Amino acid sequence: MRILVTGAAGMLGSDVMIALGDRGHSVQGLDRSALDITDESAVADAVWDVEAVVNCAAWTAVDDAESEEAAAYWVNAIAPQLLARATHRAGAGLVHVSTDYVFSGDAAAPYDEEAPLAPRSAYGRSKAAGEWAVRAEHPRHWIVRTAWLYGAGGDCFPRTIARLAGEREQLSVVDDQIGQPTWTVDVAGQIAALLEGQAPWGTYHATSAGTASWFDFATAVVDSAGARARVAPTTTAAFSRPAPRPAWSVLGHRRWAEAGIAAIGNWRERWEAAAADVLGEAAADDQAAMSTLRRDS
Repeated sequence: MRILVTGAAGMLGSDVMIALGDRGHSVQGLDRSALDITDESAVADAVWDVEAVVNCAAWTAVDDAESEEAAAYWVNAIAPQLLARATHRAGAGLVHVSTDYVFSGDAAAPYDEEAPLAPRSAYGRSKAAGEWAVRAEHPRHWIVRTAWLYGAGGDCFPRTIARLAGEREQLSVVDDQIGQPTWTVDVAGQIAALLEGQAPWGTYHATSAGTASWFDFATAVVDSAGARARVAPTTTAAFSRPAPRPAWSVLGHRRWAEAGIAAIGNWRERWEAAAADVLGEAAADDQAAMSTLRRDS
């Protein structure tokens, strides 16, 4: 399959490129220096001869979007509209990556794929508008919502925590935001499964199973890094940020079962598989040492 990946230099985009290439597809990756996704003519030229497009390009600076909402809309709403229009005209399928921020974040059960959108931040509003635009412009689309992403191809929460744990004796991490830590490699695999399995069009949630707070995740990261820092729980109110954070970012996975595609596994198991890749060789050495200690004890 001939596939174009936008945002290919990003943390998710780079893993999508690898996943699709490893499966034998002809993959072209474009970053923002190679394609201005807000330029309608350039977008049309880029997609005219491909069979599918995976749009990983996005404005992800959540706090900056509060003061630059128009700029965020151009990337997160107008650009997806142009991509959807162009891919529809070219006869290509479209995978568009979205986010948990399209929801209000105040639920008590996993958000279903068809749950009403109610974003509370400028970033969330721009991503919700992008979803609406894709649905309006292209009937042959998959919207893939994900959340709490981490990976080897960019800055992410685990890398920051591991670095700080090596510099400080104690870290304070919020424990009143609940979500699903998710490896970009796993999301890339789900996207590949959608493209290859000809799954029904519509919306899917690509997040790990289970739930965790940022405190829970930080504790797991510190353990994997072999650091001695103590992780202490704190509250969202203790950290003043321009954009509101969802207290509940847990997404349901009903559509995968309906499509006959396995969902991503439990976040703890997936983190154990990902830690060495994300944190580097030092983490792999620490994990091997801990395994030896467990066997000998």
